[in-house]
Amino acid sequence: MNIILLGAPGAGKGTQAEKIEKTFGIPQISTGAILRAEREAGTELGNKAKTFMDAGDLVPDELIVAMAEKRISGNDCQKGFILDGFPRTSAQAEALGHMLAGMQKKLNAVINIKVNEDILVKRLLGRRQCLKCGDNFNVYFNAPKKENICDSCGSELNQRSDDNEETIRNRFDVYNNQTNTLIDYYKNKGNYKEVNGETGSIDEIFSSIKKILEESIG
Repeated sequence: MNIILLGAPGAGKGTQAEKIEKTFGIPQISTGAILRAEREAGTELGNKAKTFMDAGDLVPDELIVAMAEKRISGNDCQKGFILDGFPRTSAQAEALGHMLAGMQKKLNAVINIKVNEDILVKRLLGRRQCLKCGDNFNVYFNAPKKENICDSCGSELNQRSDDNEETIRNRFDVYNNQTNTLIDYYKNKGNYKEVNGETGSIDEIFSSIKKILEESIG
């Protein structure tokens, strides 16, 4: 089962990817994790990518695709994989298609977790975390009993410095600009599906995703 998982920042993509991973026994593969692993291992691909990143440039598609191919070839991907953050463009999607064809693999589903942008802004803007015990809160949806104080251990809660509205809106602009052409690309391929990530519990949203995945493999 080979899946691409799409979703704007705050849509719950990471949470759902973990549940897919546990249920179907396939690994989540993110571009960030691939880049970190290759850089830390000091591989030729990692060193080439580091050169671009240190210069503040985007890592070229051919390098990203080569790293993805190497990762997908791993033993833990024999039963399938979940791609998160790759592909980002229709050009990368085209390259991924050629790569998978060469490996005699196919994409079973491209699933987009859809959530209204204003709700996502509140989810991100309201995030608070206890740095001591790791508990998470949200001032809009899951507020602590005492303002800015962790319910579990009484420590002060922390807000990420990049969780401000201007930065968040900019992240959505970047994501939407990248993803719109990608969505059109996979709609034309016929394996694109959408899931409502706005209402329902995490388990209810996962149930919708699970149904799509089970149908995609017959």
